[in-house]
Amino acid sequence: MSFLTSISNWLDSIPVIHQFASPKILASVFPFLLEGAKLTILFAVLGELFGIPLGLLAAVFKLSKLKVLRALSTIYVDFFRGTPLLVQLYIGLFALPIAFPVIQKVPDFTFYGGVAVLAVNSGAYVAEIFRAGIESIHKGQMEAARSLGFSYLKAMWYVIIPQTFRRVLPPLTNEFIALLKDTALLSALAITELAMKARYLSSWKANVSPFMGAALIYLAMTIPLTRLVAYMEKRLAISD
Repeated sequence: MSFLTSISNWLDSIPVIHQFASPKILASVFPFLLEGAKLTILFAVLGELFGIPLGLLAAVFKLSKLKVLRALSTIYVDFFRGTPLLVQLYIGLFALPIAFPVIQKVPDFTFYGGVAVLAVNSGAYVAEIFRAGIESIHKGQMEAARSLGFSYLKAMWYVIIPQTFRRVLPPLTNEFIALLKDTALLSALAITELAMKARYLSSWKANVSPFMGAALIYLAMTIPLTRLVAYMEKRLAISD
């Protein structure tokens, strides 16, 4: 019997460790948890990729001089920031298909519907990040661009938004971290991402250890990102 096996057996003999962090169970379920983690990452990446342009558009609308655009952006942001993501998932994946049956004919509707809900939810938070970022740019930048003959939209696209992206990278990364963890709510809809895999495996093993394994994987995904945010904030502080 190897040293590691002896340690594993000893740890498993401790009731609380056996029930919540059994080395043997963790080793047996880890490959299955990694499969769920791949789907978690896919949902988070796609949700953020679609959420960023949506949020940028909402931010530009919110800063527009047109009341209609400002009102539409405000309603969108207030609704998706003010209601739980779980409720939004139920509306998007259950209520809308009942109201519009044609949606149910979309192949892999649950997957694409989940991505869509995550994207519009993330977009609402991203909109406020971009709005704050755009407003942090000195008004002289816009005035200078307009004096050179740029239209408002061209000045935003070529002058203001590039500077804004640099400033909002840390909060955007934080938003991605939050979205990565929020994908766990997809388990309530029987989507087999990381949290759902942990639930299945916990029932199969009659043990809570798979949830601890899932927690370790979430940590492995989020800690490097939080360190990246801290690094970017320091670099931006130095350059400013």
